[in-house]
Amino acid sequence: MSFNFSFATATRIVFGEESLRTVPGIEIVREKAVLLVTGSKLERAQKLLDLFPPGTQIHFYQVDGEPTIQMVDGGVSLARETGCEVVIGLGGGSVIDAAKAIAAMVPNPGELLDYLEVIGKGKALVAKPLPCIAIPTTAGTGAEVTKNSVIKSLENHVKVSLRSDYMYPMVAVVDPLLMHSMPSELTASTGVDALTHLMETFVSNQANPFIDMICREGLKRVSRSLLTAFHDGKNCEARADMAMAGMLGGMALANVKLGAVHGFAGPMGGMFPIPHGTVCASLMSATMEMNIEALTENNGNLSKYTELAQILTGSSLAKAEDGIVWAETLIRELGIPPLSSFEITENDFPELVAKAKVSSSMKGNPVELDNSQLTWILEKSL
Repeated sequence: MSFNFSFATATRIVFGEESLRTVPGIEIVREKAVLLVTGSKLERAQKLLDLFPPGTQIHFYQVDGEPTIQMVDGGVSLARETGCEVVIGLGGGSVIDAAKAIAAMVPNPGELLDYLEVIGKGKALVAKPLPCIAIPTTAGTGAEVTKNSVIKSLENHVKVSLRSDYMYPMVAVVDPLLMHSMPSELTASTGVDALTHLMETFVSNQANPFIDMICREGLKRVSRSLLTAFHDGKNCEARADMAMAGMLGGMALANVKLGAVHGFAGPMGGMFPIPHGTVCASLMSATMEMNIEALTENNGNLSKYTELAQILTGSSLAKAEDGIVWAETLIRELGIPPLSSFEITENDFPELVAKAKVSSSMKGNPVELDNSQLTWILEKSL
């Protein structure tokens, strides 16, 4: 573990019930033309709209599903045409990713592909983005405190990132009350996304003491509150725990690489209509099992996986393998379907493995996995 590290996150974080009320008073919003990026149901933004004084210039841009290159381009065109000076993203991770990408591209020349990783030129942004305020309505992606936007390329059947140190939101407003209306299925998938962010960064080969501190706190909150939030969506303490855990997971992944679960998630999400959190849930326990086995065979250090199991189970006597059992039990209770439910077959494995091996996230896996080991993870998760 390195004791040399750097850390960055959103410039300002406002956390707590009713924190949504602070948005109109934020200095970068006052008397500005606003592009409000929302999900497909515009009425969900009404609570925020009612807080703004009459006459506020607000232009709406709706994002239906995961952001694509075309969606981002459309938002950029609208923001430029209307002279918007600040972008607000109110919604789940897809909405916030779209808002961050739009804010980034408005002042920058060229097209989005010039700046995308993997399928694009990967150029650095030359101009600072428009100020961006991120207001999550789901707990899990952590997009409100990260420096990248995940964009789906329909042509290449893959999800890639637009990434820059400039892209951290200027303000993240995290109001757990906005998450009370999440249906149980969404609570499960986004909650497991948060869990996986925390788990993978905790055992990452790039982990450091500061990230470990963040992950321990987030993992404790998930382990005690995800199932409660799933079964009782109006439980204030559980929703606050999950909102905090999602944010902490975002902070962690913005500063260290993830691992094999997210290495697969990008290609899989691009090739199949499968929610990101479902991918994470399906692959989580098998990836843990393979990493523990590979570390054992190579005389690697299992102390992180042992501590992970102890945090998740709440037992100081837990061993690394107990974390696998805990994860399997959690996914069963949450009712998250396996990969086979989304028409993924063994014929798809070679392409998924090939794409996963070159993903950015795979670089953080605690041990290097070969093709056969990665294929085993898919087989076990099918």
